[in-house]
This record gives sequence, C-alpha cells and structure tokens, in this order.
Amino acid sequence: MKEFKIAQPQSLDQVTSLLSKEKTGYSLIAGGTDLLDEIKNKIIAPDVVIDLKTVADFSTIKIDKKHVSIGAMTNVSDLAENPIIKENFPVLVEAALSLASPQLRNVGTVGGNLCQRPRCWYYRDPDTICRKKGGSRCYALRGRNRYHAIFGGGMCYIVHPSDLAPVLISLDADVTINGPTGKKDILKLEDFFALPQNNVRKENVLGPNQIVCEIRIPLPEKGTKSTYYKFKERGTWDFAVVSAAINGVISGGVFKDLKIVCGGLAPIPWRLKTAEDFIRGKKITEEVVRQGAKQALTDARPLEENAYKMDLVEAVLYTAISSMV
Repeated sequence: MKEFKIAQPQSLDQVTSLLSKEKTGYSLIAGGTDLLDEIKNKIIAPDVVIDLKTVADFSTIKIDKKHVSIGAMTNVSDLAENPIIKENFPVLVEAALSLASPQLRNVGTVGGNLCQRPRCWYYRDPDTICRKKGGSRCYALRGRNRYHAIFGGGMCYIVHPSDLAPVLISLDADVTINGPTGKKDILKLEDFFALPQNNVRKENVLGPNQIVCEIRIPLPEKGTKSTYYKFKERGTWDFAVVSAAINGVISGGVFKDLKIVCGGLAPIPWRLKTAEDFIRGKKITEEVVRQGAKQALTDARPLEENAYKMDLVEAVLYTAISSMV
C-alpha cells in the first residue's frame, strides 16, 4: 500500500481551502469502510487523504417547518436512532438498519453510503483493469454477472450498492454540494447519480474538489406511507440483490401519489416510473402491482446469469406494497 499524508481540517472552510490547494492526488475519507478497502486493493493511491471526521457541525440532524436536514458525516447508527428521523421517516430507519453490521453502522456515514464505490468483483480485483478503472472493456458483459445490472448498463454493468439512496430519492430529498470556492449547489438527489454513459469512471456528478455536505428531506404530507424492502441472499449483513423504496399518499386503497426506487438493478438507484404511472390511481391489487412491474421491465436488458432479477422485481414490489395497505 502506498504511503499517504492525512489532513484533518476542523471546519468546512478549511476543507474548502484544502480542496483549492490539492488539485489532484487526494481522497476524502468519511467512515473509511470503503476507501481503505480501495487503497489496500490498490484501486486508488492518493497522496493526501482528507479526514472529514474532524470537521465541526458536519454530523447534525436538524428540523425546521418544512425540512429535515442531515449532515453528511452523520453515522448510520445515529441516523437510525435519531428521534426526528424515527418520527418523520421511519422508512429511513428501516434502510439504515438493513445495511452492514452494527459495527460498520457505527462508523459508516450517510454521505459515504451515498458516494461509495461499486462492489463489482471485476472492479474490486486489483489485477483486473476493467472499463471503470481505465480499461477498454466491462468484463461482466460476457463474464460472471449474476449480481449485475439489468437496466442502464451498456458501458458498465455495476449496480449501485447504497441502501439509503433509493429511500432518500423516494422521499424527494435534495443534496447540498460544496465546491473549492465555498459555493454551495443544491440539486435533487435523484439527479446526483450518473450513468456510465456520462462518465464511466464515476457514479455521481461531483466535480473536481466537490463534496457532499448535507441531505435535506421535505416533511411528509398527511396520508404519506413509505416502506423499504430488501431481498438479499444471506440473512446477515449483505448488499441488496433487489430492493425497493416506495413512498406515496394512499387514500381509499389507491395511491394518489407514488414513487418507486429500486436498488440492485442498475448503476444508479433506478426509478420505476412506468410502474408508478400504471399503479397510481388504481385500486391496489396483486394483479395491478404485477402488471405495473411487468410494464416497467419491458426496458430491462438482463445478462446471461441475472434474468432471475426480473421475477424478483415483481415479488419485491408486491411484498412491499402489500405491507403498506
């Protein structure tokens, strides 16, 4: 492992200053559960690691009349235990408790979970130079692809590993991004993630020297219901094979409003808009849900080993939606 220096800024202004000086060769570390693994496996070799754990007021959860704001350095355990989150977004607690182990949740952060790198075994193999690492091919296309994407692949068939991202997108969350000049940009979290066609080396729109500062979620309106269902192969800690975050306003057994965001299906959290449109306004039945899922899956392009995910989408959506009505 290559030696590197560690910078420990005490404030966001100091982070901004460091980012303006360190044009290249740096990495940001939050909980470190992903970054250190990448360094050990020689996927990246930073000269400087900027430790965000020392930044003041970067891990607070606040509420005002319209929103709840979550600092990017809030660890996952604190998120799950926070009374503001429990009262307003129990679905976020569900997702937080579904990921990793208690020990990793004590260290891993909200921002880190959103920005973590893919778990694809070709990407993680230090001896394989895949397209995401600057090579010329995606080995999953013709190789072992049981856990890879059925939507949005093409250049690269990773799936985004975050459990929090699908839920936060379904809740219509915004993300605040800070740049090297101190300017803050706010965009929909749904627009934060980027397909490989945009830049195969990245999974989000963060530019050089930009960092995630805060997630902001609008308070739910009356009648809103949400759930997160995660199918995984092992009963203990594991990443989602297929997951679904569902958020909507239900009245009389009908979704007046509806968002469905899936994990495990694409290089980004994947919104099933066709299913939303089909299910919205109809009496919720097994047939309606399954037909909505089938329509959404017409755009899926499974690989040799992962067509089983098509059936899982139907099962996950029906199980999740049935729990809401």
